[in-house]
Amino acid sequence: MICRSLSLAALLSLAPVASHAAPVLMVSVDGLRPTDVLEADKRGINLPTLTKLAAQGVYATGVRNVLPTVTYPNHTTLITGVWPARHGIANNQTFDPLQKNFGGWYWYTRDIKVQTLWDAVHGAHGKVASLSWPVSVGATSIDFDIPEYWRAQNPEDLKLVRALATPGLVDSLEKATGLSLADADGDTIAADTGRDRFAAALIAAHHPAFTTVHLRALDHVEHVSGPGSPEARAALEQLDDSIGQLIRAARKAEPNLVVAIVSDHGFSPVLHDVNLMAPFAAAGLITFDAKTHKPTDWQAGLWGGPSVAVVLARPDDAALKAKVAGLLATLAANPDLGIARVADAADVARMGGTPMASFWVDFKSGYEMGNDPSAPSVSEGSVKGNHGYFPDHPEMRATFILAGPGVPAKGSLGEVDMRDIAPTLAKILKVRLPEADGHPLL
Repeated sequence: MICRSLSLAALLSLAPVASHAAPVLMVSVDGLRPTDVLEADKRGINLPTLTKLAAQGVYATGVRNVLPTVTYPNHTTLITGVWPARHGIANNQTFDPLQKNFGGWYWYTRDIKVQTLWDAVHGAHGKVASLSWPVSVGATSIDFDIPEYWRAQNPEDLKLVRALATPGLVDSLEKATGLSLADADGDTIAADTGRDRFAAALIAAHHPAFTTVHLRALDHVEHVSGPGSPEARAALEQLDDSIGQLIRAARKAEPNLVVAIVSDHGFSPVLHDVNLMAPFAAAGLITFDAKTHKPTDWQAGLWGGPSVAVVLARPDDAALKAKVAGLLATLAANPDLGIARVADAADVARMGGTPMASFWVDFKSGYEMGNDPSAPSVSEGSVKGNHGYFPDHPEMRATFILAGPGVPAKGSLGEVDMRDIAPTLAKILKVRLPEADGHPLL
């Protein structure tokens, strides 16, 4: 016999969010290597906030991240629990072989093809907040949003960010903190500190159920000075202090706050830039203007770096595919170029990378894809540190620390899959994330 009525308790049990769901603050420290936290004392890095969180809750010895190990695809996996092949954010920059998008990145949330944690919480009537999280422009599920975005690479970008933010939000946070938007935008330690203060003020004023914050300075310093450099250690110590201030302020407003510290990738030192554009041009696969060195035509486009996806203009053209495969085999056989591996489309699919790539070239640590088509075949690295290699490089491992009321002080989880982080947070938030491929870690 089917019961035609449900008790109030039964109805509440079907609700997507329970009243006792803990609020979650997820802070991404871009480029944070897990060993810099877990071996902080050994390395002489003073990180009282991060090491205390790890001691109070759980942490991963490393997070196996996604192909490619760059910021935007991995941040999207952190909030979806799926690989780029499913969520659609294939790289940092969009594929633009003729440079018509002027260096445009995957800024827009509408490019995400699956449900996000923002969607799940918002759909369950929880408030959502986000500051400078990648791929957050136009996110209708974020109630309080200051997205990460730039175009002009000058102060005019602040007008863009203000226009794209939730109406009135920037003004209210400026008033609450005494800071300007310029103080909380950019890749410096000062900007990250300002962003943390904005986040604290936002949580105090609006009590969101889920808040995402992206801190960008450490990544910038590691590119310029190298991972593990004195400059990188100093930046991390400053960020640790700023994060500590954010957590203390947030917990005054939300005593039951659960804090997740994450990162998108690790870092590797760089010594050499490798010019693959020249041999592709010599083979007639890319055509460059002789004066401007800008591409005018392409049969096979190179996308990203340090590892680089190879996209074919006609992926079903067997002759074109064979020509590119032959060229890549010749290049990989040259030890001077530092190529570690050439993956074909099947390999890329097994790693969860975009189906747009017919091949993907990975480099050995110390080598990276260069961007100058007129450069020598191998030249001095344009940066001192980088990421973006295949995710099986141990130095690309990312960070995960989780602490707060209800999180058991279990310590190490061992190495975890990045796809498991979103389902873990969904469980704490009492929301459903049915499209996720990962599983809760607790």
